[in-house]
Amino acid sequence: MKKFFLYAFVLCFLSSCIPAKKLTYFQGEPATKSELYRLNNEPYRLQVNDILYIDIKAENPEIVSLFKNSATTSTTQGGEGLYFTGYTIDRHGNIRIPYIGDLNVLGYTEKEVRQKIESELTKYVKKVESVFVTVKLAGINFVITGEVGSPGTINLSQNEVSIVDAIANAGDVNTFGDRENIVVVRKTIDGVKKYKVNLLEIEIFESDNFYIKPNDVIYVAPLKQKTWGFGATGFQTFTTLVTVFSFVTTTILLINTL
Repeated sequence: MKKFFLYAFVLCFLSSCIPAKKLTYFQGEPATKSELYRLNNEPYRLQVNDILYIDIKAENPEIVSLFKNSATTSTTQGGEGLYFTGYTIDRHGNIRIPYIGDLNVLGYTEKEVRQKIESELTKYVKKVESVFVTVKLAGINFVITGEVGSPGTINLSQNEVSIVDAIANAGDVNTFGDRENIVVVRKTIDGVKKYKVNLLEIEIFESDNFYIKPNDVIYVAPLKQKTWGFGATGFQTFTTLVTVFSFVTTTILLINTL
């Protein structure tokens, strides 16, 4: 009976601790340096609910003032401010520009939108070459939830956001977070897609999903050790098991004395 409890104790202790291998990022060695730093040069194509910052300048400001949203004159606004002052792509894929009206930009790149606006301005401005149009995505907006320090909606004012950036800005993965199976849910023109990302391997830097897209949802699932209720470290697990076995032993002794 004593051996049974000893074996059970050791088995639970070993199986409930979280090994260091489950907590260490970017394990392994990259194949070559060129592959490690390979970037995906495919430009992002705009989706519904993306927000654009659009600015139109000219030598004579009065020429283009009619086409500008007066609230967008400040370039220091963050993603939250641009929700009210930027150009949000509606469910039909359109943005609405003063005097130009609805302009469909769904599936377009930033450069293509800029060219499209410049083309529309030729209808109203004689010397369109004197007009300077700026089109930028108003930051990368994403949702992160699960086993992270600060779950929620985050907007980063960057042209590109990697999965590492996203995790770091959410307070990193908790001890009980499964770094090996992070789920990224992405809504695209072709429908909803689901990807899995493994932060434990160095190959993540070469993955097509290393960079997230605007409006991605990132979920960090818990490790099985959390559902078991044991500690994250060996000492915590030891303390928990001692408490459990003490309770079991006391219960058995009480039953035998009856």
